[in-house]
Amino acid sequence: MSVYLGTFGEVELQRQFDGGALASIINTSDVNSLSKRFSFDFEHGQLLTGDQIEISSTDGSALDFISGYTDSSVKKFIYVDELDGIRLYDSFANAVNGGSVNATALAVPSDDIPISVVVENASYRLLGQVNSYELNTERETVDTTVLSDEFRSRINTLMSGSGQMSCFWEYTGSTTDELPHYLLELALRTKVGSQFKAKFYIKTNGYNPSGVAARDNDEIWYEFTGMLTNCAVQFSPSTAIQMTANFITTGDIQIRMTVEPKNAVLQENSDDILLDQDAAAKLLLETDQ
Repeated sequence: MSVYLGTFGEVELQRQFDGGALASIINTSDVNSLSKRFSFDFEHGQLLTGDQIEISSTDGSALDFISGYTDSSVKKFIYVDELDGIRLYDSFANAVNGGSVNATALAVPSDDIPISVVVENASYRLLGQVNSYELNTERETVDTTVLSDEFRSRINTLMSGSGQMSCFWEYTGSTTDELPHYLLELALRTKVGSQFKAKFYIKTNGYNPSGVAARDNDEIWYEFTGMLTNCAVQFSPSTAIQMTANFITTGDIQIRMTVEPKNAVLQENSDDILLDQDAAAKLLLETDQ
């Protein structure tokens, strides 16, 4: 029998949008084409750096504040500065880095554009600096005992879940991982909401105390949608700053297992789809950056 230590787990988060669309107007004066920066009316903290947003014109007009763009909607990653100015980017890494070099070119629009904005994130990202997590699953019961029974009887009803995760606080430094500081920002969202989708891994790829080669790439994780209910920062002199986020689940809680590489596309009989140019090459899913 193998003993697995709680050392090689990980947490992946997918940003979610559980509020109504943000409605506003992009005025001609809101666009600075030289700095590739624009703004519109939204409450501070509703949109966060790294969000992938979809901007759509509500009257069907072209989003011509993006240079050379003729469609009525666009999906981009964003960087939000201290004054709530926004730059658009094609990748999460460029959005986190910010700056005008890799930002999408803008142009002053011909007229004001009424828009709606929603957060659309398709990719999971590793949450950095996690040192522990806890996930509790609970099933409620209903007492169905009648007077003639000698023993109490119950039936199962609804399931619910809750838990917490603890991280060392970090607000900058990574262009691929989700930084712990994001949880602090997420807890303060009001109109957009504090919902997220998560994968809590209890066995990761490459961690294999059993020594059986076939088990080396196995992954086992809990998958669920949750909502932050509390986020606390522990600060004291001469110790590492830590933050703890408490959450409740808002939907299904599933325990999942895979013995295939991430993003592999399988046939209906679970066989790999192999490529002609290489008998060992597999077809993989394309995901957003």
